[in-house]
Amino acid sequence: MASDSKSAAAFRTIGEVALATGLAPHILRYWEGRFPQLRPVTRAGNRRYYRPEDVALVERIDRLLNRDGYTIKGVQQLLARESAVAAQPSSPLAAMPASAELIAVRDLLARALADD
Repeated sequence: MASDSKSAAAFRTIGEVALATGLAPHILRYWEGRFPQLRPVTRAGNRRYYRPEDVALVERIDRLLNRDGYTIKGVQQLLARESAVAAQPSSPLAAMPASAELIAVRDLLARALADD
């Protein structure tokens, strides 16, 4: 996917992404309107620059739609569900206010010291 002249972390233009994925630029622009997770950086003149994670998302959407048989609505729901899961706190401490978190850590340390 990465051209010889750019590093893997470099931003790509819509033309480069279209060439690398085999998708037409108008399809990529259409997907930007349908999938809120796909937001390339825009510069002056509304020029789009895709980050490596944007390119990976384009490739994933392409696979889901064109190979795995998902509909656009199905892919939208899948990506929205994944975004919601990623936004949830990963530990019970993350959901607590800072003071409650500190108290919980203090109590945990006190129990550990008492067990020694």
